[in-house]
Amino acid sequence: MEITEFVETLRLDGSLLADAAEEAGLDASVPACPEWQVRDLVTHIGRVHRWATEIVAKGVQQPSGPAEAPDLPDDELISWLREGHHHLVLALHSAPRDLDAWTFLPAPSPLTFWARRQAHETSVHRVDAQQAAGASLTPLPTAFAADGIDELLTGLHARARSRIRTDVPRTLRLRATDAPDADWTVHLSEAPPRTVRTTADADSGSPEQGKPVDCTIEGPAEELYLTLWNRRPWDALTITGDRELPELWRERAGV
Repeated sequence: MEITEFVETLRLDGSLLADAAEEAGLDASVPACPEWQVRDLVTHIGRVHRWATEIVAKGVQQPSGPAEAPDLPDDELISWLREGHHHLVLALHSAPRDLDAWTFLPAPSPLTFWARRQAHETSVHRVDAQQAAGASLTPLPTAFAADGIDELLTGLHARARSRIRTDVPRTLRLRATDAPDADWTVHLSEAPPRTVRTTADADSGSPEQGKPVDCTIEGPAEELYLTLWNRRPWDALTITGDRELPELWRERAGV
């Protein structure tokens, strides 16, 4: 996907997130994050947007984390969220293509990284806000959902902090049925997961090794994306093989 596509998705989903948070009310529970109310969700994404804006706008070179949120009254929180989102979109739109800044996952460029990461961060939490409001979920473009699966598997869960581990090596194949080449084999062990892009074929094997996998999970890209982020139940997907692996993912996949 192009940087402009990520930024446009970020722009749309940030606005939808704020709308849904306002509709739900700050005291509403967030189904996918039982310890959170919408107030916590708004505070979190507002902090993250401002953190990313500073890195992009100032070309921050050193690792950092989001600053604490200001102590605002409830009736100002949604406006604070909208303001931070607006500044992030502007920062990404106006940043030079050769932006030099710190990142924490591999990417073709720092600008690509921040546009992509903030688009997916915002989309997942937009789903949280809409679920808290009891609203229908706004559909995600197939290409964007497939990209998000790739970021989750080859980026976020490739890091040492991933808790997706198995005592005995196992393999998990994930395939988006409506997106070309959206097929991954995840090698699980006591080390961080190792994911390789694979080519879809007719059998349940691991194409890069010619060996069978322990579990295959298939479904539309959007359903697979939201399920891997634990925002949807697994029953919308087709699961073949060891059903302990989806359960392992559900229990330990938080990032």
